[in-house]
Amino acid sequence: MSGLPVETVVRARALLPSLSPAEQRVAQVIIDEAATAARLTITELAERARSSETTVIRFCRAMGFAGYPGLRLALAAEAGRASSSDDADPPVSSDISESDDLDQVVKKIAFADARAVEETASQIDVAVLEQVVDVVAGARRVDIYGVGASAFVAADFQQKLHRIGRISYAWSDMHLALTSAALLDERDVAFGISHTGTTVDTIEAFAQAGRNGARTVALTNFPRSPITRVADLVLTTAARETTFRSGATASRLAQLTVIDCVFVGVAQRTYQQTRVALDATYAAVSGRRVRTDRRRG
Repeated sequence: MSGLPVETVVRARALLPSLSPAEQRVAQVIIDEAATAARLTITELAERARSSETTVIRFCRAMGFAGYPGLRLALAAEAGRASSSDDADPPVSSDISESDDLDQVVKKIAFADARAVEETASQIDVAVLEQVVDVVAGARRVDIYGVGASAFVAADFQQKLHRIGRISYAWSDMHLALTSAALLDERDVAFGISHTGTTVDTIEAFAQAGRNGARTVALTNFPRSPITRVADLVLTTAARETTFRSGATASRLAQLTVIDCVFVGVAQRTYQQTRVALDATYAAVSGRRVRTDRRRG
């Protein structure tokens, strides 16, 4: 998958779970053979995907194109940019196989993690990010919901906000999450983190907060997933799951990238308060570090 068109492939992968089975086959051809697909006629693409021309057109519209010519032009343009920017074929872009040695495993994991961050950054909707920063900066408190791997990201976001004096709580126990959501109102923000966007526990607490009037912000890899249906604002990542869940690390790094963007945006909005809080919190823990300075004779 060297030299893949990043923008279109990322979008196709994000929409994959929400497509019909026939449209998924078209999307998979785009994901797996993007550079080749750019040279195919609509009939050839339909045959390769074991689908129909009508399905290809439906897929194009789901991707935001008026028809197949738009998709084909985008693929061709992105393939050209990718081939001109690549010095050599990436050593890793496929899944980890049983026969890979540890050197290959290291390279593949590093590639997947770096690609997740790069692709996430390239597809962030800055206008939506700006709105998220505004509502978080203006909130009385921010309650963050996430379970499993997303719970670690939620805890990181809570720690960052708390460090600059923003009242925030991270909840991974859903009884506690539902209790917290019941106490939120229009002065507050609920932030739901779910890679798949289908985690029932997170969605339930998130939806409860929204019903009480809180502004709801979802962070997910899939823009048409269930969590987005109960969100006022949606931020997306671009990570892929792979064998042995090496992609789970990539998905967390992608989530942390978006969280960092939100955090820095909030810190900028409240610069003076942030500086005071960071200085105070740094001073509070500075005595807990081992001194490494040594006298020179």
